[in-house]
Amino acid sequence: MSQNPFDALSGGGLDLNALLQQAQAMQEQMVSAQQQLAETTVDGTVAGGAVTVTVNGVGELQGVDIKAGEFDGTDPDNLADLGDLIVAAYRDAKAQADALAAQSLGPLAGGLGGGLGDAGGPAGPAGQLGF
Repeated sequence: MSQNPFDALSGGGLDLNALLQQAQAMQEQMVSAQQQLAETTVDGTVAGGAVTVTVNGVGELQGVDIKAGEFDGTDPDNLADLGDLIVAAYRDAKAQADALAAQSLGPLAGGLGGGLGDAGGPAGPAGQLGF
């Protein structure tokens, strides 16, 4: 067999160089969007502002703010409540970060779905390809 099996690709309408350039451009856009998310912060607040948690756009905890005078540090029940409020505030902030990520990265994902489905964004159901 002397014929190159890839000869059919070169004479047709498929331009592999253009496809590679498009993929590289998409990758650069994805990296840029991820960097912007890492620099963006969102706050999750509970109990009327008694606890505020700040996370970046990729969900990494950046800070916790507890309003002075709201909690008694000597009362175990009060401290347990504080722990629960910190968790709730983090979940609020993380949900916002996930939505932001889905909004920013969703269009770049090309509709493949699954990867951002848990964030409540435009991706399809987990495990389902969008083509």
